[in-house]
Amino acid sequence: MHNKVLILDFGSQYTQLIARRVRELSIFCEIHPFHNIPKNINTYKAVILSGSPYSVRADDAPHPDLTQIRSKIPLLGVCYGAQYLAHFNGGVVAPSDTREYGRARLGRVVPHVFTKGIPIESQVWMSHSDTIKKLPEDAIQLASTSDVANAAYVMDNNMTYGIQFHPEVYHSADGKQLLQNFLVDIAGISPDWTSDAFVETTVATLIEQLGEDKVILGLSGGVDSSVAAILLHRAIGPNLYCIFVNNGLLRKNEYDEVLLQYKGLGLNVKGVDASEQFLDALAGVRDPETKRKIIGKVFIEVFDEESHKVEGAKWLAQGTIYPDVIESISVNGPSATIKSHHNVGGLPDFMKLKVVEPLKMLFKDEVRRVGATLEMPKEILGRHPFPGPGLGIRILGDITRENVSMLQEADALFIQGLRDHGLYDDVWQAGVMLLPVQSVGVMGDERTYEKCVALRAVTSTDGMTADWVHLPYVFLQEISNRIINRVPGINRVVYDISSKPPATIEWE
Repeated sequence: MHNKVLILDFGSQYTQLIARRVRELSIFCEIHPFHNIPKNINTYKAVILSGSPYSVRADDAPHPDLTQIRSKIPLLGVCYGAQYLAHFNGGVVAPSDTREYGRARLGRVVPHVFTKGIPIESQVWMSHSDTIKKLPEDAIQLASTSDVANAAYVMDNNMTYGIQFHPEVYHSADGKQLLQNFLVDIAGISPDWTSDAFVETTVATLIEQLGEDKVILGLSGGVDSSVAAILLHRAIGPNLYCIFVNNGLLRKNEYDEVLLQYKGLGLNVKGVDASEQFLDALAGVRDPETKRKIIGKVFIEVFDEESHKVEGAKWLAQGTIYPDVIESISVNGPSATIKSHHNVGGLPDFMKLKVVEPLKMLFKDEVRRVGATLEMPKEILGRHPFPGPGLGIRILGDITRENVSMLQEADALFIQGLRDHGLYDDVWQAGVMLLPVQSVGVMGDERTYEKCVALRAVTSTDGMTADWVHLPYVFLQEISNRIINRVPGINRVVYDISSKPPATIEWE
């Protein structure tokens, strides 16, 4: 069993970032809602309390029972967590006299194992409206800024720590060092969470869990399902049956190219071309959510029909990753539906298959590292994420065969252009959107009235947030010219410079 860290989530937007930073230290961690503390708490080597949108002074503030943790397991409170520990242990938390949000610098750092390697003037990131005015009696101040007297403290005989800033965000220059001090030097955790160790333990677990059973996996061509397939193949070999469905909304030539790649990996893959079935079902549908639901429904029908051809199958494998798991157990339950989930998600009860999810504890970047350990081709591991509904949510308005073909051609020119200019690996996700508008143009001295497309390219780590990429103007000009000259029906190209939030990566 790996050394484990428990992160109790109080609803902070940064909770996943805490987990990512801990994992970057090669230390395994799990996120649980504050009201669902695991019963096997003694199996955790350290506990971290996240921030929160709540105030500890509010009547409805989260107030978990930490009796089994305090003074028994090394404990770190971040922002709300630090204020919580102070407020309910004799300290005083009150509204801040000054605005405590954004960059700040530590003006005082007390020498301590917790602050080892943290210099004076180290930049930290504040994000709170309350502040700790007075520490509990047994607490000792470890750091302060010009506006925050108790930026860091220790109590409970060096077992409990609190910081009012966020070490998990990149703006905190020495945040990673601080987390390492707490987890390695104070909690005594050995960094043993590596991709090699994950592969070894996961394959062993799958062998024991699945035995000689047959497993069905719906491949998408993406990183998550591909890595899941190779892990399962290592464990059960030919008992893994992969199904790759062509929904008619894939990128140009993607169906044939992906099938060829998979067969080169030695996987048992069956390609099912159901493009006509999908396109017929989508005829005349313009509403984005309805599109997603139709695509999901037809996929289930096709997948169910194909899965019944695998006699004796007992398991359904999915490429679920940790952000999906966290979302489903969040403090406030699953968030409001912005869009229907674009993965398989969960097939209906009538399929009567047990579910196995070998990647459910990994973030996206960890999935790629595991794939590298499995010696998977770089062209698969470096592939941009692509939505399950495919071009169906990149065609705004009617999904017709003509529109699909037009978008496939424009998209192929954009993606190939990124590769040719050495920009593909600098972009997390890219694609082209076909807009439901026409505009006037001039070609060969003749007036045109044709369609407009929007290019989209973003940087991100896991899709939760994203920034638009500053692609060179010369490149954008070249791609615009190529698309307009080579794709009949398009006479205008624009570039989307919206970040997420407020915009989403996809347009539908």
